[in-house]
Amino acid sequence: MKGERILYPCYFNAALKRAEGRRIPRARAVKDPTLMDLEKAVKRAGLSFRVEQKHYPSRWWQKEGRIVIQWKESKEKLLKKVATQMAAGK
Repeated sequence: MKGERILYPCYFNAALKRAEGRRIPRARAVKDPTLMDLEKAVKRAGLSFRVEQKHYPSRWWQKEGRIVIQWKESKEKLLKKVATQMAAGK
């Protein structure tokens, strides 16, 4: 949908390489984030979202889930905002 961005826990996983799905610098990433960790970070950031039980396409065997967020700015800004909240919660 227009104005929505999808985030997967693997975007924030320090254990993964960029090629494996990590989207933020390893220094800002956290160790093995779960969907619950991501959900808490998004709540702390004050964003409107919904949770879906879908998997990251290149990691189809791991049913980690995803969060769909109402967001009109760039995905990079959203990733930075959520990563900050995620690091604060870990």
